[in-house]
Amino acid sequence: MGNQTNANEFYLSGLSDLSALQLPLFLFFLLIYFLTLMWNLLIISLIVADSHLHVPMYFFLGNLASMDLCYSSVTVPRMLFDLLTKTRKIPKKACVTQVFFFIFYANAEIFLLAVMSYDRYIAICQPLHYTQIMNFKLCVQLASIAWFLGCVHSLVHTLYVLNLTFCGSDIIENFFCDLPQLLQISCSDVSINVLLIFLLGGLLTACAIMLTFLPYVYIFKTVLKIQVKGKRSKVFSTCSSHLAVVFIFYFSSMFNYFKPSTNHNFAADKALSVFYTIIVPLFNPLIYSLRNQDIRKAFCDVVRSIIFIAIQNLSKLNPRS
Repeated sequence: MGNQTNANEFYLSGLSDLSALQLPLFLFFLLIYFLTLMWNLLIISLIVADSHLHVPMYFFLGNLASMDLCYSSVTVPRMLFDLLTKTRKIPKKACVTQVFFFIFYANAEIFLLAVMSYDRYIAICQPLHYTQIMNFKLCVQLASIAWFLGCVHSLVHTLYVLNLTFCGSDIIENFFCDLPQLLQISCSDVSINVLLIFLLGGLLTACAIMLTFLPYVYIFKTVLKIQVKGKRSKVFSTCSSHLAVVFIFYFSSMFNYFKPSTNHNFAADKALSVFYTIIVPLFNPLIYSLRNQDIRKAFCDVVRSIIFIAIQNLSKLNPRS
């Protein structure tokens, strides 16, 4: 009979066991995390500061940037800590907490992407009714629903994880505590947990995918009717970029959660985890915001204001005699 002592801490396998790679990986992902924080904080600051950006589209972009900040911060700091210190030990409570917040922000972002697709559908396909339909009250309600559904979905999975016993291997084959890898090392019956992933997770994911991609079908139909080629290509370029990021996020995460239980290619699992936990939060501000003309204009206005204030302060410090 195996050891039935319930484990109170786990060991994360990390990205690589090669000592020579620890520092390069640390510096590389530290740079990515810094850029992710900087770009998302910049977008949030611009949206809050510039009154011209107080419209539904940028309200949702601000929410997306906030989710990306939280989503990335759940996993990357811990990964950087392990790369630098080579500790990799994590208490069970901290591991379950990481699972909760990771699923929370990941699912909230999935639902928000669906909301943003609906917003773009109304803006492009029904432009004359856009301001009437997408009023401030509806925007707050839609964003709140995304946050709420993400929280509820995560809470259900986390509560069932708390009932599991871990008495065999204590090594989690990933660089953070993720639900599929946590279930793999449990010595309890995880059939309910797996059923929840496929039924609850599958149902919500299927609905979110349909609500995300279906509006783009109507958007592309509307765009094809546009006579001005330059405007048509611009809309196509923007929508294609959005869909590319959504594809990466959805299908890398879905493969991790819905793959067959016989699949134990841990290297591939880690590579996919890097995509949807680190790369997507880095690309989102580039695709959704920093390529946007209004965001660029707001950024230039802020820079000009800072330079103007700096010149004024310097002139006060060095008055002409």
